[in-house]
Amino acid sequence: MDKQESKQILDKLSYLRDVDIFQDLDHHEIAALSTHAPMQRVPEGTVFFSPEQTAEVLFMLKEGRVRLYHLSAEGKALTTAVLEPGTIFGEMAMLGQRLHQSYAEALDPCLLCLMSREDVKSMLLSDPRIATRIAEILGQRLISAEQRLSDFAFKNVPQRLASLLLQLARPPKTRLFRIASGAREVRFTHEALAEMVGTYRETATKILNEFRAQGLIDIKRGCVVLTDEAGIRSLSVGNER
Repeated sequence: MDKQESKQILDKLSYLRDVDIFQDLDHHEIAALSTHAPMQRVPEGTVFFSPEQTAEVLFMLKEGRVRLYHLSAEGKALTTAVLEPGTIFGEMAMLGQRLHQSYAEALDPCLLCLMSREDVKSMLLSDPRIATRIAEILGQRLISAEQRLSDFAFKNVPQRLASLLLQLARPPKTRLFRIASGAREVRFTHEALAEMVGTYRETATKILNEFRAQGLIDIKRGCVVLTDEAGIRSLSVGNER
């Protein structure tokens, strides 16, 4: 085995260790799994799953972010989820995972691991530790989906957008020769945010500008900085400022 092959194996083992459902496995168990999980790099902007695909496959996301979305008959996109590294998703009926009529798009350069139905059945569901982790992840995803459905039913667009900003906010990125402000950031375009709350980009931009005028956020290129999280949280539940 040459150095390149050794590095690929080590990278793969490191990748699998970071997947949430494998947290309870030891090194030898991870190594055994790695022989049944081919890896695939996907460039940013690539739609790597579409409704036309019928094969059952489970994706494990190591690097990057993935957007799941639907398209209306008029071609309008509705984002149903944005997935972060360490999670699982795919078309796998036995896990209750469905991408029916969904598209999966790489928002960043992504590293994915793929597993077939047979491997999932024989290697994942047969291990109670992994099965328990899968149940936990799917349960949390169901809670998140129910929250978004509730938001759509009972909140107006500004409230939904405020709630979404809180859900997506992450610590600021470290920048060379600059000290991070500490305020959390949402690194999505206005168009992406609009699709997630079911409105048009122009409407989302107008609302974001109103939030900025109220001192709730700051807007930078491809990024929304949450400068007043308490105010955004109050607005998200319907309390006027």
